[in-house]
This record gives sequence, C-alpha cells and structure tokens, in this order.
Amino acid sequence: MLPRRIIALLYIALGFCANAAFAQDLSQLPRDGDMRGLVIASEPVPVSDLPFVDEGEVEGRLSDYRGKYVVLNFWATWCAPCREEMPSLEALQRQFGSDQLEVVTLATGRNSPQAIRRFFEEIGVEHLPMFRDIKQQIARQMSVIGLPITLVIDPEGREIARLMGDAHWDSPEAFAFFEALLAEAI
Repeated sequence: MLPRRIIALLYIALGFCANAAFAQDLSQLPRDGDMRGLVIASEPVPVSDLPFVDEGEVEGRLSDYRGKYVVLNFWATWCAPCREEMPSLEALQRQFGSDQLEVVTLATGRNSPQAIRRFFEEIGVEHLPMFRDIKQQIARQMSVIGLPITLVIDPEGREIARLMGDAHWDSPEAFAFFEALLAEAI
C-alpha cells in the first residue's frame, strides 16, 4: 500500500497531465471561419456559480449544467450584433443540444423579461433559455468586457474557450468545431 502523501502527489500529477493533454487536444480542433476568433484557454478556468434568473424569477446556476459542454452567450436586448448572432445560436442548439451540449443565453444588465421575450419573438428564437444576469455579477466575475461574448465551458464547469464579438454559430466551420469537440469527449 502506498502512503497517502505519494497517492496525493500522483493524483495531482495526473491532473496536471490531463489538463495539459486536454488543452493540447482542444487546440487541435478545427477553427476556421469565425471560429478562428475562438481563443482556447491555456488552462481551464472555473466559472462563476452565482445565480441567474429565468423569466419566472426562478434561480439557476451554471453548475446545473455540469456533465455537459455549455456554450454560454452573454448578450443584451439593446445589442445589435447580439440580434444578428442569436438565430445562429438557436441553430447550434437545434443541431447539438443534447445531454452532451447545451446553448445557454444570459442577458446581462437591464433586460426585462418582456423585452427578452419580444426580442426572441422578433428574431424567431424558440429553443433558447431566457436567463438574466440582472446586476451583471456573473459577467463581471467572468471578465465580460463587451457584448456579445461567448464562452465554451467543459463538463466539469470550466471555461475552455472564449470568443469576443458575434459569430456565425450555424456555419459549417462552427458545426465542424463542435462535432470534433463532442467526438473528443466520447
């Protein structure tokens, strides 16, 4: 039987190797078109677990999505690029939304439930959540400095990639990236 100290050191060493291998594999995924702007984290970063609310004021947390990849989009109803981008996030959810991946939209700042509902209706979005980060606490904690910003979060609840600005999440290049990401997870 190995002493506990040696077991702990082996565990830590394996964890570092796993993180390095994961980051290396992630950097090998296809990133063409808008996905070239996707910045891969050198080390996975834990994400906020502050609460957000849905349109019925029911609280949720990003930890509710542990076990699956999350494409987390910070946006606002007044943001013109967000209006352009949101339908492509809906298409990404329709294509990949499953027990492996979920697209989560988080309106940050002053966005009333009525304004969010109207925004979604006007652009034809039906399959994305209407979550709000009312006081921008989550956005601040996660260093969101402009809108839109989209993070890719791994099943362990860590940010592994970030794209600042809008993107075509329904492009062949984006679909190829997520197909490869999910294939790596299996």
